Amino acid sequence: MTEPRIAVAVVTMGNRPAEVDALLESVAKQDLAPTRIVIVGNGCPLPEFAERLGLPGEVTPIELDENLGCPGGRNAALARLREFGDVDVVVDLDDDGLLVDADVLRRVRDLYAADDRLGIVGFRIADEYGETQQRHVPRIGKSDPLRGGYVTGFLGGGHALSMAMLDETGDWPAEFFFAHEETDLAWRAADAGWRILYAPELLLQHPKTSPARHAIYYRVTARNRVWLTRRRLPLALVPVHLGIWILLTLARNRSPAGLRAWFGGFLEGVREPAGERRPMRWRTVWRLCRLGRPPVI
Repeated sequence: MTEPRIAVAVVTMGNRPAEVDALLESVAKQDLAPTRIVIVGNGCPLPEFAERLGLPGEVTPIELDENLGCPGGRNAALARLREFGDVDVVVDLDDDGLLVDADVLRRVRDLYAADDRLGIVGFRIADEYGETQQRHVPRIGKSDPLRGGYVTGFLGGGHALSMAMLDETGDWPAEFFFAHEETDLAWRAADAGWRILYAPELLLQHPKTSPARHAIYYRVTARNRVWLTRRRLPLALVPVHLGIWILLTLARNRSPAGLRAWFGGFLEGVREPAGERRPMRWRTVWRLCRLGRPPVI
């Protein structure tokens, strides 16, 4: 790919106006101006950003009538970018994130220009003190957050996606609403032969948070994990994956209310339709194992 054209997409629920302003100001300071900037109001109205913040290029607001969740909002951004037809790579950023360095978009462009089978680039997430939570490192165990390389997954808070890859694999699983949508997309990308790169030099500053801050966390993460395995794993691996995660949940979670919500979501995932079943090939399973994360953990 020669000089890929970069877009920036941000999904917001309208409850972080100051953070969105700061994020867009950091986009405006990039030494490579994005071809497009798309802001999705997930069930909320949007203010005028471009003139107020001096953003480069055209800013496209999309106001959705209802909150479609993060994957649904990002799909709305992708649909609009396809209508424009002038974007090769989309950079998704959390609305409370911040690009500290001015060369992030240029580095993204250069990575994709050098590898036409690069599908996904994951950013490093660190708080304002420079600390990266272990759950934000896309490897098993206590891995060095500064060690880059090819991996099996990526973080939703800051990443880049090839539009050509998405045309082949399909977009985000909107029905997930929240949780595990990145894994569903990553597994589809890997199965189609696209590479996933963790690039820690691409930094997104993000407040230190716990995923359990969301009221629906336990129920939805359990439901979506069941859906994920039903959709993407060979049948022999489905009970292995789910059995491991039942044991891990029992070992990690000491909250009776949290466990009740988790097992309620688990049963919901078993009973409700999971969507299209397109299991990965066994050679993809082996590839993920060689990259350090078998698709049962």
